Amino acid sequence: MNAESLRHVRLLVGGIVTAVVMTLTGPFAAGTAHAGLLPYTPWSSYLPGWTDEYIPSSDNDCVSGKNSCLHGTLKELRRISDTTASTCSHDSIFALAYLRMTETYGRSRDIAGFYQDVPFANHQDAVFARYYTDAYYAYQNGDLSNVPQAWRYAFDAAKQKKVTSNGDLMLGMNAHINRDLPFVIAAVGTVAPDGSSRKLDFDRVEEWLDAATAPLMAEIAARFDPSMDDTADPLGLGYWTLFQLISGWRENAWRNAEALIMAPDAAARANVAAQIETSANTTAQGLLLSQAYTWPLNTTTSRDSFCSTHKNAAAPMAYPYA
Repeated sequence: MNAESLRHVRLLVGGIVTAVVMTLTGPFAAGTAHAGLLPYTPWSSYLPGWTDEYIPSSDNDCVSGKNSCLHGTLKELRRISDTTASTCSHDSIFALAYLRMTETYGRSRDIAGFYQDVPFANHQDAVFARYYTDAYYAYQNGDLSNVPQAWRYAFDAAKQKKVTSNGDLMLGMNAHINRDLPFVIAAVGTVAPDGSSRKLDFDRVEEWLDAATAPLMAEIAARFDPSMDDTADPLGLGYWTLFQLISGWRENAWRNAEALIMAPDAAARANVAAQIETSANTTAQGLLLSQAYTWPLNTTTSRDSFCSTHKNAAAPMAYPYA
């Protein structure tokens, strides 16, 4: 990656490394959820027979991992991204990131030999997306009992405009990687029918996550918040350090999934699940502190004003495999 691309992907990560290792902070009180939307029907329910378990013989396109499943996933993600962008909601940062990364997954899937098991990858992609979309719409409709606490931190921060754009992005990634991903991996399985590990395909994902980050940060900067492009990191930490953090989160998610699977009984599994929830919540609390706007020194005014006139701007960089 050249110097110009690195400039596009530098993030304000001061405080994040400290934040993610905090272990003694108690939970914050969550705010009130959005309301007033029509009741949400999970998009997966449109296809009878949905299950998080991978069943190649299923008539459900997503459960069996057919390529057509991705169309439904992307339709739902575009719906959220377009809606949040149109109002300059701070939820738009993570929503755009998720849409673009899923589109990139689709292109990587079409590269011969990129994955060992494409149908399984399709299924896992859909299950993972549903954890986000269900949490998002449950929050929007005030159904907080069905919103994991890590997501409540992220959605509350966006609604109340508490944190920087980088904070909005990282809170969403924390909820989806540190909280959701272990449960997704455990549900879909870590071992193929022939006994081989699915870890190789899991790790291949990081190749396009890395390659798509520069275009993503450039697009966020062009449409929503230019500070995502030109902020200087006071600690001298840049994109490489941030990506290593995300990579570490994904590796930890895999290990937590293994712990869920290997738990000898329901009580042991519940204990592992509680540890996953607590860890994600603690990381979110740290991010809320390290990425908070500090009025009157900095506010969301310039960010929101910029978004109002640039929210429909074209992405300035090409995404990988396009």
